[in-house]
Amino acid sequence: MVREVTGIRYVTPLREGGSVPGVVEADDLGTYVVKFVGAAQGRKALVAEMIAGELGRRLDLRVPELVRFDFDPVIGLGEPDQEIQDLLKASGGLNLGMDFLPGSLGFDPLVFTVDPAEASRIVWFDALIGNADRSWRNPNMLVWHRDLWLIDHGASLIWHHNWASAQAASAKPYDASDHALSRFSPDPAAVAEELAAKVTDDLLAEVTSLVPDEWLTGEPGFDTPDDVRAAYRELLGARAVDVHERITMAPGRREKQPPPEWLRPWVEGHADGKGSR
Repeated sequence: MVREVTGIRYVTPLREGGSVPGVVEADDLGTYVVKFVGAAQGRKALVAEMIAGELGRRLDLRVPELVRFDFDPVIGLGEPDQEIQDLLKASGGLNLGMDFLPGSLGFDPLVFTVDPAEASRIVWFDALIGNADRSWRNPNMLVWHRDLWLIDHGASLIWHHNWASAQAASAKPYDASDHALSRFSPDPAAVAEELAAKVTDDLLAEVTSLVPDEWLTGEPGFDTPDDVRAAYRELLGARAVDVHERITMAPGRREKQPPPEWLRPWVEGHADGKGSR
């Protein structure tokens, strides 16, 4: 199940991403990064976040907790930026929240080290969901408590923007040549059998059932939200079988550069297992 919380205080917008999510406190005393349904990417970005994030969690990857986030634009009336005000006003009702990880650092492949086995699992997962947004330019990963966490999957499942050509689009190769983890010698084929075995129809039915009906209602070409869920299950189930055969990796590795001086004590503590949580 995915919990539902209600926003009680709008804290600040996050301007790094194109969707301009916001940091919002909720009635469970938690703080969340909220992706708004009124953003330019629309509700399909929230669908992708929910399906990809919950699927990743069931594949034992670290994804911050996702919640159904009920948002009343009234709590954001103090926001001075008119464009963000317009976004908040267009996002009343059900949105998607991701647990805020305080003190986390953005992942830099030239600073942090990732175990090849973990890198292999993440590259395979990204290929499964067709994630085009995990390059070294924009890794969409955080380091928190010395662990690697995956965030921002709204650009995945790209084929759901045109269901008429979804089958053909899903069958295309996955280009991982500039993946943020390509320099850590990932071997997605080595983990494919293990991970694909977990992507059963029952698991996909569980994950897609978490998507609220209102984010799926009215999808062109489908009569009901359950019909849309079935389409996601069919594509992801078929893709899991052989997606590892269609992953293009980088031809070589770049030499690792030392971290900047200010970050070196933290990285050295991470490397030898020291440091506080």
